[in-house]
Amino acid sequence: MAQQEQSAPAPKQYFKGIVKSVLDGGSVVIRGPPRNGPPSERILALTNIDAPRLGRRPTNNSPATEDEPYAWEAREFVRKMAVGQTVLGLVVHTANREYGCLLVGDHPDTGVDVALALVEEGLAKCRDNCQDTALNEAQERAKGAKKGIWSDDASSHVRKITWEVENPRQIVDRFNGKPVPAIVEHVRDGTTLRCMLLPDFIQVTLMMSGVRSPATKLGPEGKPDPKASDAYAVEAHYFTESRLLQRDVEVILESSSNNNFVGSVLHPAGNIAESLLKEGMAKCVDWSIAKVTCGPEKYRAAEKIAKEKKVRLWKNYVSNASTISEKDREFTGKVVEVVNGDALVVKTGKNFKKIHIASIRPPRLDDKDSEGNRTRQKGFKPLYDIPFMFEAREFLRKKLIGHNVQVTVDYVQPARPAQGGEPDYPEKTCCTVVIGGVNVAEALVSKGLATVVRYAADNDQRSSRYDELMSAEDKAIKTTKGLHDKKNIPKHKVNDMTGNLTKCKTFFPSLQRAGRLQGVVEFVASGSRFRIYIPRETCIFTFLLGGINCARSTRTMPSGDVQKGDAYGDECVLHVKEMIMQREVEIEVESMDKAGNFIGYLWENGNNLNVHLVQEGFASMHFTADKAQYGNMIKNAEDSAKAAKKRIWANYTGEDEAAMEEEEAKTLNEERKVSYEKILVSEVTEDGKVYACNVRDGPALTKLMENLREEFTSNPPLAGAYQPRRNDICAAKFVDNEWYRAKVEKVTGGDVSVLYIDYGNRAVVPKTKVASLPSSLQTPGGYAKLYNMALVCLADDLEFAALGIQGLKEDLLDREVQMNVEYKVGTEVYVTLTTSNGEDIGKGLVQDGLLLVDRKGGRKLASLLREYEEAMEKAKKAHLNIWQYGDITADDAKEFGSGK
Repeated sequence: MAQQEQSAPAPKQYFKGIVKSVLDGGSVVIRGPPRNGPPSERILALTNIDAPRLGRRPTNNSPATEDEPYAWEAREFVRKMAVGQTVLGLVVHTANREYGCLLVGDHPDTGVDVALALVEEGLAKCRDNCQDTALNEAQERAKGAKKGIWSDDASSHVRKITWEVENPRQIVDRFNGKPVPAIVEHVRDGTTLRCMLLPDFIQVTLMMSGVRSPATKLGPEGKPDPKASDAYAVEAHYFTESRLLQRDVEVILESSSNNNFVGSVLHPAGNIAESLLKEGMAKCVDWSIAKVTCGPEKYRAAEKIAKEKKVRLWKNYVSNASTISEKDREFTGKVVEVVNGDALVVKTGKNFKKIHIASIRPPRLDDKDSEGNRTRQKGFKPLYDIPFMFEAREFLRKKLIGHNVQVTVDYVQPARPAQGGEPDYPEKTCCTVVIGGVNVAEALVSKGLATVVRYAADNDQRSSRYDELMSAEDKAIKTTKGLHDKKNIPKHKVNDMTGNLTKCKTFFPSLQRAGRLQGVVEFVASGSRFRIYIPRETCIFTFLLGGINCARSTRTMPSGDVQKGDAYGDECVLHVKEMIMQREVEIEVESMDKAGNFIGYLWENGNNLNVHLVQEGFASMHFTADKAQYGNMIKNAEDSAKAAKKRIWANYTGEDEAAMEEEEAKTLNEERKVSYEKILVSEVTEDGKVYACNVRDGPALTKLMENLREEFTSNPPLAGAYQPRRNDICAAKFVDNEWYRAKVEKVTGGDVSVLYIDYGNRAVVPKTKVASLPSSLQTPGGYAKLYNMALVCLADDLEFAALGIQGLKEDLLDREVQMNVEYKVGTEVYVTLTTSNGEDIGKGLVQDGLLLVDRKGGRKLASLLREYEEAMEKAKKAHLNIWQYGDITADDAKEFGSGK
């Protein structure tokens, strides 16, 4: 009895675990239960059998090796049988590794012997020293049936493996977004896998699109090292490995990055990327999320759950999402202006809001040197000089101006103070703008007219349709549209004539002859002053509405001073902006002022703006409209506005105007009176008016000049100490370097435009040549007075008008003449001038063919007017000067285009 007890075999000591992976048909990796992190692992080789060896991928030190026949089938047999299953292992002996038996199941009596199953299928053979009867018998049965390695065609069962893909893009295009069967062979980190694509046996490294987990670093044993790896990297690695390693999956190859593939991994249990995001083990990445086949919405939603729960990677997360109330978040408005390529001015009710299109960046110019300083040239105009900026603005202008849009406020970007060489940035309201169901930002990006801003993963201040923008940009890059086309870069050479009198004079005749011109209103300075771009002429100039006096708006001067406008002036500007800002209009140039601004009429959608402003009570009729083609329309509009008491006519009664008309009629119809005064003409203006001083004021003016120069000699002003402002009476140097009294008309940068009030000259002088005028030398007005020549006017043609001006200067400038006041219109004084011999200077210039007759003055000047007309007829017959090519007044006939 005692002897029987001693000879009884010891019970077998099985260990329990789960198969992590199958190395080949004869060895497996078994994982134990997890304890405070990833579980321990052990490799078990099956004893008593030899399984065919799998080929190895190439390394830096050795080339690739080929499979032994049926090696893949043996590995797959064990993989499908054991991976992820609970197994029992029994270690029989140890030699460099553990050898033993492997049973699939959780009980020795019911478990399936893996080695026996392999041998029965002909996928392994017994070793020569095998003493296991069951194995030997199974091998004989397999041989008899010619299974597996015992078959006649065993040598053909060897894989042809593509270990490295030379052109990943070609493979992506080949599968064209279709799911490809695959086996996950290795997990590098939570979102990077090595897969074998079936049935072609192409090995690829796949990065999951749209997500990124923390990076792992391997320790000395070739396993992820928790200390060297990023936070939560090992946990994410185990999460993916335990679910996908050596599992059957489907892979969608969506893109490539270097030699790696980017795509989605589909498992019957779900999408591993979503699970990683939900558990806070990965973050969304913007550069590839747009490529996700099923769309980025589920990924963003999963990440949002993790953020809200503050799990793992998001444990310290603090949301910077907008806290705008739902009431203010969405609104509808009309677009009235496009600001460059990424901002709009939208009218909601009576308010105007400037909004920026969220998450896009307009075209930019790399104009900084190596030290970070800007290198822009003088006269740089971003709209025309930055490639694709004009195209972006035009795209938005044509699609949006005047249309209602739906606006969703995504976030408010706080103001940023100036830093280094960068300017400060004001607060920006960034929005998603939709018109007719189309996302404006997406449309802009898809045409390559803007790029998408990249953000940090934890930055929630982005467009609510950010992923759509990324997708649109990806398509624009692939099709090389707009900014992404480095070969076809548009250039816009625009001739800016604003403030350039010489250029304007050159262009004026052609613009005047052109009739109606198509243009785009680029800027509205006031109710009647605009900057207009003419595409046909590729030029920009300042355009003023002719024939009307518009209510002036409030202005902020360069010095910072605010000039209060007229009643209804600010309302007029807003009204005009809404009507014509960045709209396509038609203009007709009629004349040009002395500053080079063109004057004429403007139509928007067939509506004459000059007439419209008068009709709405924003403007009154100017006397220059009397002779204009549209004078009757303006007069009728003014009468209508007066009758309705609109705006500037709110307090109009008509009594003052009736009294003025009666007085003017009385003056014009009385007998002509002649009372000559001797004057000295000191200046002839470009529009044919004269500045003159009364000769009797000569001694007083001389004394004033002596006092002024004595004062400035004894107390010379400090250069630059005086800051001139518009309408100031000051002292200014003239070309002779002497001081004179002057009135400031305009301040531009370091230059000051002045009118010398005692002589009528105008000049532009540096700020250093103007000074404060002592109060003792200030008088209510200057000695030089402005007069109009009665019964004469300049020709409309610029060249002929220049002849008239030259004639006036030769006959009048710096000469003493006799002046008689003939009549007045408002504050304008109309005079005739004669020499000391009694010769009428105006009539003489008419007779010389230098001036035209202006048929005004009423009954009292009828006799004088006949003399002027007779003089003009003589000049016509002799073809003098302006009449050298014939009767220029005949051009007003209909056959010459007048009145069209």
